[in-house]
Amino acid sequence: MIRASDILACAAFSAGLDVKKTEVHGMSQRGGAVIGDVRFGRQVHSPMVPPGEADFLLVLADDQVENSHDLLGKGGLRIGPDAVDRAALANRRSLNVALLGVLSRHLDIDDDDWRKAIRDNFKPELHQANQQAFELGRAAGQ
Repeated sequence: MIRASDILACAAFSAGLDVKKTEVHGMSQRGGAVIGDVRFGRQVHSPMVPPGEADFLLVLADDQVENSHDLLGKGGLRIGPDAVDRAALANRRSLNVALLGVLSRHLDIDDDDWRKAIRDNFKPELHQANQQAFELGRAAGQ
């Protein structure tokens, strides 16, 4: 989740938007979820997305889909792990990037900004697998 929120924040910032981000670390080790909030727009004052006000919600783990109902706002879009064919991923750890590909279909952020954000957040040997995962997600999000 943390890498996904870093990539989203990077892409939005590259697109010229004001970006605020926050994360809750370590909760997964105690049976909870790791949560990352990313807010972006022309002007953003707080990094926290209040419960029930998220426009988009990426859920990276099957066991967290049901736990996330109270976060999504009315008319919001939840993108869960079933949005992409995980068997088609070159690296199963690229699911988060594939789901960002699905999300990218709904945001006004240029593909070049997404690709740069992916490159900036991974070692060079992981670029190809993650770019492929992003494209898989974009295709699934059509």
